Formats: sequence, C-alpha cells, structure tokens
Amino acid sequence: MSKKKAEEVKEEVKEEIKQDDTQEENPLEKELADTKEQLLRVTAEYANFRKRSEKEKSESFNFAIAKAVGEILSTIDNMERALSNEQEDYDGLKKGVQMTYDGLMASLEKLGVTAYGEVGEQFDPNFHNAVMHIEDDSLEANVITDVFQKGYKINDKVVRPAMVKTAN
Repeated sequence: MSKKKAEEVKEEVKEEIKQDDTQEENPLEKELADTKEQLLRVTAEYANFRKRSEKEKSESFNFAIAKAVGEILSTIDNMERALSNEQEDYDGLKKGVQMTYDGLMASLEKLGVTAYGEVGEQFDPNFHNAVMHIEDDSLEANVITDVFQKGYKINDKVVRPAMVKTAN
C-alpha cells in the first residue's frame, strides 16, 4: 500500500471515529472502526519495516565494499610507487612486484578469500574447471597436472573456479 493511500485510509478512519463519537455508538461500527485502525497501524509498521530493512541492506553492502577497497589500497599505493621508480634494476623490480603480490594476498586473506588449485590435488568439478586432459599411466585418475589459473573462494563459496589440466 502506498504512503498516499495509507494517509487516505488514516484520514477516513479518523473521520469515521469522529462521526461515531457524535452519533450513538453501535457496537459493530465501533468494532469495525477498531479493526480498520489496527489494519492501518499494521500496514504502517510493515512499510516502516520494509524501508528500514532496505536501508540496512544497502548500508551493509556499502560497508563490505568499503572494507574490501580499504584492504587493497595499500597494494595500489605500492604499485604506484613501483611505477614511478625510474631505475632499471630488474632484481629490485622483481622484488617489489613479489612484495606487492604478497601484500595483495595478505589483504585478500584478511577478507576471508583463499586461493586453491595446486598440482597434485584431486580434481573436484565443484571447485575446478578442467580445460584439458592428458593420458598418463604414471599418474592417478583425476589428478591435477597443471594449473592455468588459480581458483578463489570465500569460506565455501567459489568466487572463481580453478582452470586446470587433469590426468585420466
């Protein structure tokens, strides 16, 4: 029920109550007026509950995004510092990229994100996406032989399945 309609019903109930007060009270009319008033109150409470729930959901979603971005910002800062460095030191660049990677993985870990999909693991179609298969008698069936892209999950929810090659 819209807010305008609820206000109209509320006004009607008030008018009926005023009329009832001026006339001799009929028990059935009084009961009807009471029931209408209760219905109006319940409708208003439900509308308020729905608005409050939407607001809380939106705030919760925005808080989660802010937390994730806040964790990743230090990694962005490190990448900007590395890009602004004019030196042609390959070992230093490699070390800086490794440190940035480690910082990003630590940030993801704080957010509850874990990487999975390693060579030698057992293939699980719920977590892995097999894009290639090889025949190798020296390996067990459904063993991951290569990982093309690591998988990531938050708790037990898969964010991205691991892209792998398996042995039959």
